[in-house]
Amino acid sequence: MSRALHDAATGTLFGVALNYQGLLKQRLAEFEQAPYQKPPVKPVLFIKTPNTRNGHDRAVVHPQGERLQPGPALGVVIGKSASRVSVEQALEHVAGYTIVNEFSLPEDSYYRPAVKAKCRDGFCAIGPELVPIAQLADPQSMAIKLYVNGEIRQQNNTANFVRGIPQLIAEISEFMTLYEGDLLITGTPEGRVDVYPGDTVEVEISGLGRLVNHIVAE
Repeated sequence: MSRALHDAATGTLFGVALNYQGLLKQRLAEFEQAPYQKPPVKPVLFIKTPNTRNGHDRAVVHPQGERLQPGPALGVVIGKSASRVSVEQALEHVAGYTIVNEFSLPEDSYYRPAVKAKCRDGFCAIGPELVPIAQLADPQSMAIKLYVNGEIRQQNNTANFVRGIPQLIAEISEFMTLYEGDLLITGTPEGRVDVYPGDTVEVEISGLGRLVNHIVAE
């Protein structure tokens, strides 16, 4: 993690579930059943706790007896506090963008994202640097790829978001203040894969470089 990113992304880590069109479509039938009854009408949020913070070129521990899945995501670093901001003003509150690999154990339900699955030590890799908002022409059209041992295993584009970055910031800031230094993890695409000790996992996002992590046994 670069010094600029280390200094900028010091706050709460907010994750957004089901923010890719393909992933939401895969789960629509499930949302017609109890306890959901209907698809979510607002962002589905979860928090990655401080112990999950990890960096570029660092190890991620594979919990013994569990399945471990990386989650490539675009990270949005808040640059100034946002409370009840409009969609039109939302990007004025963004400092820049980075890459996130939101590691998790597989989950059976999106109704209550499991702390035990999301919040293991080192399960949120961030980096390698912060790219200022002025240097990215269009964060809504960025290719995102996951490599395992040099092979592409997952790919998508931020054009396929259910909610774009301005809408996410506007809807979240309706009910809570986003503070300078908070990091918004904008969602992982469908098609998550398992990784194992000895694997090298890389997330590449156009304009942001590559975030590399190494999976090690517990």
